[in-house]
Amino acid sequence: MSQEAFADKCGLDRTYISGIERGVRNPTLEVINTIANGLNVKLDVLFQF
Repeated sequence: MSQEAFADKCGLDRTYISGIERGVRNPTLEVINTIANGLNVKLDVLFQF
């Protein structure tokens, strides 16, 4: 899935998703939850190490 398609699915801007991927943006917990929903995973899955 492209950044643009994923950003649209999540309701976020593509450049914001790009910034998160490059490590220049620090998403809030709310945005991380939105991303988890876009990936169809539970929020805690993203925090498992």
